[in-house]
Amino acid sequence: MNKKLKILASAAIAAFTINTAAVAQETVLRMSSWLPPAHPIVKGMMVPWAAKVKEVTQGRVSVRILDAPLGPPPSHFDLAANGIADLTYGVHGYTPGRFKLTQIAELPFLTKDATSLSVAYWRLYESTLAKVGEHRGAKVLGVFTHGPGLLYTTDRLVSPLSELKGAKIRVAGSITNQLVQTMGMVAIQAPAPQSYEILSGGIADGIVFPAESIPFFKLDGLLHNGLRVEGGLYNVSFFFIANNAKFSSLSEADQKAIEAISGEAFSRLAGAAWTAADARGLELMQGKVAIHDATAQERAQLEEVTQPMFEGVAKAYAEKGIDFEVAMDMLQKDVAAVLSEK
Repeated sequence: MNKKLKILASAAIAAFTINTAAVAQETVLRMSSWLPPAHPIVKGMMVPWAAKVKEVTQGRVSVRILDAPLGPPPSHFDLAANGIADLTYGVHGYTPGRFKLTQIAELPFLTKDATSLSVAYWRLYESTLAKVGEHRGAKVLGVFTHGPGLLYTTDRLVSPLSELKGAKIRVAGSITNQLVQTMGMVAIQAPAPQSYEILSGGIADGIVFPAESIPFFKLDGLLHNGLRVEGGLYNVSFFFIANNAKFSSLSEADQKAIEAISGEAFSRLAGAAWTAADARGLELMQGKVAIHDATAQERAQLEEVTQPMFEGVAKAYAEKGIDFEVAMDMLQKDVAAVLSEK
């Protein structure tokens, strides 16, 4: 082999070695996702976040959203905590009794959009709730809520509120379960993807959902009436987590880079995606679902019947040594602060 060929061969081997090392160093985080790719959580939150992960780690870390979930929706916290998946998201309320302090963000009358509440919620989580350890076994990358929740029915009138007595309503978790029961209705708990089946089969007379979810899950042909209350009848709390060991296996630089686009930054991204989706949802429901805005008298009735819900969450906080009133004041002040940014 002449000298020129030797140089070319050496260069090719060196390039191959460098490329192989680069590939070997790339870490792929597998995310189990239980919602369709077009859902705002996936399309508007997880996909953009995944793109940012690759960007801020300069390609050393990437995210692969799996084509099919590794388990049913309620299993997703444990899927990540136990290392079956590297990343998951889920609804705190899908495992009743497990997450109690997160219920503060699900109470009625808190905000007019998901952005302000999600950001305020993260700030409360980081400053106060994280130390309690309800998310043991996982690295919390974000907490967020959907937009203000409404109550929808297939045929029943939603005003006066007495028309709702005895109605069977699909709910998402403990707080919505309590809400429905305090209003004199019967709660049927089921994950969101089962909503169409439950309503079309006559198992339920209605549902509690944010505006986004009605057209997304194709329920606008089944539901005819909606009850809207200023500040929302409820919200649903979500987690976004990583497996502790997997996250810790990343380099310190990559951990810090991912943390910088998570936490409050992710909660703001998530809230904004849902706020936009709610606006589209309301537009798509026009002419299909008649939305009734609660009167002052109905609002007063709802405040009275839901007071035990606030007291129940306050008790859970007291059991953990946290002053509920102080926590709620922090949450509400941060909601107002984020709303004032607009």
